[in-house]
Amino acid sequence: MPLFLVGISPDQAIKSRRTRQRFLRRLIRNLRDALDAAGAEHAIENHWSRLAVDTSDAGAPDRIARVFGVGSVAQVDARIPATLDGIVTEGERLYADRIRGHRFAVRARRARGTTYPFTSQDIAVELGAVLNRYGPVDLDDPEVTVHVEVREGEAWLYGDRTPGIGGLPLGVEGRAVSLLSGGFDSPVAAWMMMKRGIAVDYVFCNLGGEAYERLVLSVAKILADAWSFGERPRMHVVPFDAVLSELRKQVRPRYWQVVLKRLMYRTAGLVAERTGAKAIVTGEAVGQVSSQTLGNLRAIDPAAPLPVLRPLLGLDKQEIIDRAHDVGTAVLSARIREYCALGAERPVTDASVQAVDREEARLDLAMLETAVHARKVVDLRSLTAQDLVQPYLFARDIPDGAVVLDCRGPHQFAAWHYPGATRYDLGDLAAQFKRLDKAQRYILYCAFGVQTAHVAELMQREGYEAYSFEGGAGALRSHAEARGPTVPVAG
Repeated sequence: MPLFLVGISPDQAIKSRRTRQRFLRRLIRNLRDALDAAGAEHAIENHWSRLAVDTSDAGAPDRIARVFGVGSVAQVDARIPATLDGIVTEGERLYADRIRGHRFAVRARRARGTTYPFTSQDIAVELGAVLNRYGPVDLDDPEVTVHVEVREGEAWLYGDRTPGIGGLPLGVEGRAVSLLSGGFDSPVAAWMMMKRGIAVDYVFCNLGGEAYERLVLSVAKILADAWSFGERPRMHVVPFDAVLSELRKQVRPRYWQVVLKRLMYRTAGLVAERTGAKAIVTGEAVGQVSSQTLGNLRAIDPAAPLPVLRPLLGLDKQEIIDRAHDVGTAVLSARIREYCALGAERPVTDASVQAVDREEARLDLAMLETAVHARKVVDLRSLTAQDLVQPYLFARDIPDGAVVLDCRGPHQFAAWHYPGATRYDLGDLAAQFKRLDKAQRYILYCAFGVQTAHVAELMQREGYEAYSFEGGAGALRSHAEARGPTVPVAG
């Protein structure tokens, strides 16, 4: 199986030995989960400053790079006996063409505690001299870097590293509950706290019915499948219709938004009691809406039974949207409108704690216990696409004459795509599909099959015959390979 060297994030490298050992154990566990999710065979060795991962997963570099705590990923090009002559010969064979006409550097290192008749400097000098025939040496700003690592009688040769997502291994900082509305802000806030090692469960106070719930679940599903390796995040869907009804009756309209946010904090706290969470995560950014002014945030905070983490406080909206694109939730979040169901004129923008206390005192807070008791708990990793959208949105085959649309990123498309597929950005397709020929049949696919199901549903509503390939790109690739030479696999 191919060997990948996984560098740990700088945040872990500065920890004490005992803490670093704990973090590494968790990182290895999370990496195993990421590879298990791909159905890949794997073996992982801990070499302290890096991990050696043998795996059969063809998509391992991308998958490993998305595990929090990973600083870099590099595929080893050769594993050979650790002799200086062998390293030089193999290095020239592997990298001469890659270096030709480019500035390069050789970086060599030997594991501590090993004895060889050559030094790391010897490797850099000897291999560098041979490769200098093909390109100039530039130790400060190389275009190509050749790495050689010697340990336990072997030399590993590899090229440039792919940056990892960084951060801390998911789970090392305990657990929080994240209030999720499905818009751009709250998923990004949850993701940012996950990057800091906090395992997240989601609390969704449903203000808009089943259709809204399905869309928010779709957003949470992306966070669970693409980023929550090592955890089984759950969504707690809390019915809020009775709460809203009581709020409208008892609270003055200009205080609706502030009191509603207090009730959501309290609800998140009740869920946290049941899950062992230590904090509440929100997507609030200062001044974005009336309930997020500094004065109103001060008036809302006393209702929180736990610390409130607000990682987006200093970001503007475009920065949040850009981050949502990186996370993968932006396309779905853009389709979700705010279901606040409370459209009061002239909402309060600088409420005092005492005024909001008086408004909230008109409510019987026992109704929150009732709502939490009635909540639905969804295991997001186990949730299937069929659970999210109607079964008629999915295809399991590519019919003759169908137009296949790849809705992943350009790098994933370049690595593999279905023969003849055309790549579309999901957001562009959702906005521009009416330009397509209605007489055609369309099969869409993305990474997991969830996002394209949403776009297929939009297209069907406009009279298009459009389907999302069930299981996403991985299932489609298996389907293409199973069909054999009549459907060549693009590379």
